[in-house]
Amino acid sequence: MLDSDKPGSSMVEIQCLLDNVGASELVIDLIVNTKNDRVFEESILLGIALLQNGNTQIQNSFYNQLYKQKKSERFFKVFYDRMRLAQQEIRATVSVNMFELSCRKRDDDSDVSSIRFKKGKAVGLHMREDMRGQLKEASSVTSKAFCAFRKELDPDLEGLGQNSEAIGTEEILEETQMSPAITIMKPILRYLQLLCENHNLDLQNFLRNQNNKTNYNLVCETLQFLDCICGSTTGGLGLLGLYINESNVDLVRQTLETITEYCQGPCHENQTCIAKHESNGIDIIIALIVNSINPLGKHRLDLVLELKNNASKLLLAIMESRHDSENAEKILYKMRPTELVDVMKEAYAQGLESEVDEDSVGDQIKPKDVGHNIYILAHQLARHSKILQQSLRPGSVLGLGSGVDPDNEKDDALHYYANHTAQIEIVRHDRTMEQIVFPVPNICEYLTEESKVRVFTTTERDDQGSKVNDFFQQFENLYNEMRWQKKIRKNKALFWFSRQISLWGSISFYLACLLNISVAVFYPFGDDGDEGTLSPFWNILLWVALGVFTALLPVLPKPWGILFFLVSLILRAIYTMGLGPALLLLGTVNLFNKIVFLVSFVGNQGTFTRGYKAVVMDMLFIYHLSYAIICVLGLFVHEFFYSFLLFDLVIREETLLNVIKSVTRNGRSIILTAVLAIFLVYFFSIIGFLFLKDDFRMEVDRLPASAKGDLLSNTKASDSCMKDNCPVSSPKSVPDEDDGIERVCDTLLMCIITVLNQGLRNGGGVGDILRRPSKEEPLFAARVVYDLLFFFVVIIIVLNLIFGVIIDTFADLRSEKQRKEEILKTTCFICGLERDKFDNKTVSFEEHIKSEHSMWHYLYFLVLVRVKDPTEYTGPESYVAQMIREKNLEWFPRMRAMSLVSSEGDNEQNEMRCLQEKLDSTVTLVAQLSGQLAELKEQMTEQRKNKQRLGFLGPPQPNHHIPAH
Repeated sequence: MLDSDKPGSSMVEIQCLLDNVGASELVIDLIVNTKNDRVFEESILLGIALLQNGNTQIQNSFYNQLYKQKKSERFFKVFYDRMRLAQQEIRATVSVNMFELSCRKRDDDSDVSSIRFKKGKAVGLHMREDMRGQLKEASSVTSKAFCAFRKELDPDLEGLGQNSEAIGTEEILEETQMSPAITIMKPILRYLQLLCENHNLDLQNFLRNQNNKTNYNLVCETLQFLDCICGSTTGGLGLLGLYINESNVDLVRQTLETITEYCQGPCHENQTCIAKHESNGIDIIIALIVNSINPLGKHRLDLVLELKNNASKLLLAIMESRHDSENAEKILYKMRPTELVDVMKEAYAQGLESEVDEDSVGDQIKPKDVGHNIYILAHQLARHSKILQQSLRPGSVLGLGSGVDPDNEKDDALHYYANHTAQIEIVRHDRTMEQIVFPVPNICEYLTEESKVRVFTTTERDDQGSKVNDFFQQFENLYNEMRWQKKIRKNKALFWFSRQISLWGSISFYLACLLNISVAVFYPFGDDGDEGTLSPFWNILLWVALGVFTALLPVLPKPWGILFFLVSLILRAIYTMGLGPALLLLGTVNLFNKIVFLVSFVGNQGTFTRGYKAVVMDMLFIYHLSYAIICVLGLFVHEFFYSFLLFDLVIREETLLNVIKSVTRNGRSIILTAVLAIFLVYFFSIIGFLFLKDDFRMEVDRLPASAKGDLLSNTKASDSCMKDNCPVSSPKSVPDEDDGIERVCDTLLMCIITVLNQGLRNGGGVGDILRRPSKEEPLFAARVVYDLLFFFVVIIIVLNLIFGVIIDTFADLRSEKQRKEEILKTTCFICGLERDKFDNKTVSFEEHIKSEHSMWHYLYFLVLVRVKDPTEYTGPESYVAQMIREKNLEWFPRMRAMSLVSSEGDNEQNEMRCLQEKLDSTVTLVAQLSGQLAELKEQMTEQRKNKQRLGFLGPPQPNHHIPAH
């Protein structure tokens, strides 16, 4: 049925195809009309296959068939009758099972007593064995009769009971306990669960109320079935181990999952229905959590843990998204709050034992996860119980009883669960706010601190002043980084190198500085091993310094100790080996360190896992790769390439980055202004060429004739001069052929170059380098205007425009940086509320951003929605997942917080409470007055009747009584 290439999509397509040809209608007709148990079971299994993974189209198809075509009454009657029959058979089976258990108990007691009183109690022991044999025979007869009764009801079960004489009594009891009427309940409950999967509110309500003449409440009936199978109807509440065994534990688990699906979404009506039901359903659910289920728990702890996990999820579902405390108070009323703390502590201890023993394999649920769900349940209930709230605080002694090592065991468990639990607040469609408490996914621990700092400091605000949009856009990269970090943890060497990336970066920068200092100070330096450039005193001093700093290396603070040691070592190496070998050694170390840095960078970012395009577009990776190439060029081509490594300081320091940004941020404005300056220079050049050509005369310094001839040879010998000491030759002075004056505006191009070069570089403009004219010349006035216009237009206005743009941009960047720092300190990252909003409130600003609106908790919740199976979503998780698919961020709180809403509403609530109390007292008073009026009315009626009765007796009788007075 599934395509191996596209399992998800092919299943949905096949389900929808079958539904289009009438599969859902066939399932309903078979369930309603068939009398054969085998056909009924296969019909249920077909319905389960159609609804697998919560196919919404199939759910709507079933709903339309049942609701619109009025088939629901007969359809739900079948399930209702099946549940009733299963409960009857469970009661009958439990009564048989209790006989066996009582016999076993008495047998155990007899074994103990026989050890103590072997001689005196021998006869009583034989009597007990006889009684046990009779009970075994009676239970066997009961089992055979039950099997015969089942064979009459269902002819298909011909093989039932044929081998009953050959097997033991316990196996017979197990067979009768899981008779077909009971085993069919597991697929039925799974089918009902899938009808409500993905929180289908219409079907959740429809299972409770069909609005028919006869209504079948399957929600309450399922709870009644749980109550029955766990034995509370026989008075065995708390003795769950007697009723839950390996054969029926899956059925109990399925029942819990089905009831959970009834409630999640949330469906408030179903929550109320379950919480207020007359059965012991809530007691059973609580008992499953707080009580040990033995003997099953001794040999199949995983099944017991799964039961406790599902039971805790069910209680959370009953309280899900409720703004009242009614259901929570009902749960607290039926349990001791501190029991939950003891259970979670026990689960934590079991988790530690399983980690030591390495028992947990495959997909078995871990004890710590069960304890975590119970902790979240306790956390939700603690809002309504001060005792439970106090017991959840590490260091409290509540809930431990006579336990030992409270500080070690309980506090460790509470610390662990508190550190791995997060809470957020979301906004629903109706603009109401809701708090969600959830376990932090394990993958979130791989988020690096560097990424946290980077996201916190670089996330930009949008037009509405919210950072949520940019934060949400970075989620995919952060999630991929977590996955990559989890993967490299398996490679210990790569993980260690990637953890030290900041150290490798600092070493690279310091080595680049030392390389350039060495080149600047000593270049060119002979490499013939001559140490005569140092006096013996300084030579010995360098050796002493190297020894001292080597000895003090463990004592001095780490950065300074390493720096002094490296400086002394490099100086000693330069004067001992010569500059060439020392630079070769330093360059090799720097190149190796940069390669290590690149490995660490790739290890942290997972660069090559994101594809070729992502690698090319990752400018930071390209920068570090270029850095490594420059190290290679400096090592093998020429030492002067090391000078480019100093630009790393710009990347390392944010202040220098702002200096660069002050030019690049408004680069378009600067370029356009520069283009305008070039146009103006062009215009002034044309005017100068046309009218002032003779004024463009410049004094030049020509090279001597011998220098011209030696220029080529000097260029060729430049490399050798770089390596060796070259004597400085004093060129012979040759007399100038003229007075050193040249015309520089004979062509327009030369005129443009002269105005551009000399005019912009001179403070007074191009007039500073032109010939000084006499006032007698006819173009004197034109020349004055020409010089002044160039000075005011080009030098004063245009160049200052460029400088002004750069300075203003730098000032804006500085103020923007200060504003960002202020926002980070005084504004909530998620909701945007400022610090002063929390003054004189019950919650401080620090508590708000740490627990209520922690940006990392929201990131963890996004990860939870990503990694969790969609069929396991709670109601709030489904809502958020739907909003994420729609790229709708309205579920993030904006300028709102539940703590502020509750504190602001305290006065209103107090007023409402006072009014409610007054109203209650008024109602009580009115009721009392009404009662008194009713009594007066009765008395007056009685008096009137007495008077009428006296009137019928006649007038003489009163006359007889008058003398008596």
